[in-house]
Amino acid sequence: MKIVVAMSIGLLVASFLISIFTYPYMPELMPSHWNAAGEVDGYLPKFWGAFLIPLIMVGLYLLFVAIPRIDPLKDNIMRFISYYYGFILVMLLFMLVVQTQVILWGLGFKVSPNVIIPLGIGALFIYIGVLLGKAKRNWFIGIRTPWTLSSDVVWDKTHRIGGRLFIAVGLLSLVGVLLPEYAYLFILAPILAVSIYTVVYSYIAYQRDVKKID
Repeated sequence: MKIVVAMSIGLLVASFLISIFTYPYMPELMPSHWNAAGEVDGYLPKFWGAFLIPLIMVGLYLLFVAIPRIDPLKDNIMRFISYYYGFILVMLLFMLVVQTQVILWGLGFKVSPNVIIPLGIGALFIYIGVLLGKAKRNWFIGIRTPWTLSSDVVWDKTHRIGGRLFIAVGLLSLVGVLLPEYAYLFILAPILAVSIYTVVYSYIAYQRDVKKID
């Protein structure tokens, strides 16, 4: 795990170094948002365009590192802590890739986010699926519904199926690379469907596996 932590810190340092070294060459207004067609429709001042993502990365890293320390069920988190820190690493890598795409566009190299984002989101969802399959009941990480938080049995069942579905969503997101203009549909529609399904599934599992005991 120490290696993963060191790699995560390395990604944070790299994000700032990239912005520092390219800052003099950035335009005064940097692209910050693209529409579904991959066209720029939002800008930020130079400083924020260069350093907003690195600052967000630091904030998220500190938040995620704090979670295992403040969760009342932190002993459960420790049971899958290596996968949890792996998620932090994958998340930071994804954000670094997004930052690099923004920087390259600012430098005049128009790498379409409709290619980068589906690849990054797909990889992130696949790893989230792996993480969900290992996660134990806690208050911050996973599919947290009233029914999963009330029962280890319901938690485990919901996360087993949820993990498989998130992996499927990740693989489906990768298809968006082949249809860039519709890439967002391959991300938003499946994740919305999976989110609704897992909530409903957790309720049904609770009714079947807990209430019947009463």
